[in-house]
Amino acid sequence: MTIDLTMLAYSAILCVLLAFPYTLGMIAADGLPMAAGNREGMGEVPGWRGRARRAHLNLVENLVPFAALVLVVHLAQKASPMTAHGAELFFYARVAHAVVYILGVPYLRTLAWFASLAGIAMVAAALFV
Repeated sequence: MTIDLTMLAYSAILCVLLAFPYTLGMIAADGLPMAAGNREGMGEVPGWRGRARRAHLNLVENLVPFAALVLVVHLAQKASPMTAHGAELFFYARVAHAVVYILGVPYLRTLAWFASLAGIAMVAAALFV
């Protein structure tokens, strides 16, 4: 398996794991019936739980184009050291993004997000060279 596909798999696992902190926080704060229910009328989730939820949703939004590009690069047999580095950059930047977002560090969060976009761009660039 290429590094690109490995990083895609790791990113998918990260996406699944990021649902746990805010779900467990919701159970602790609001009880299991609210967390297991339809979650209607909950309103804005405060503090670290809200940041954890938003970090997860942000990864979901960014994982879709990353996955599509990695798969197209793989199918087109254009995987290269550049796409591998781009995929690694995406994954590690997304880990950093999640950590600093949940901790509430605003500027580092934005920097990590831009780094993940740079990783996506590196993968995409392989399709045009």
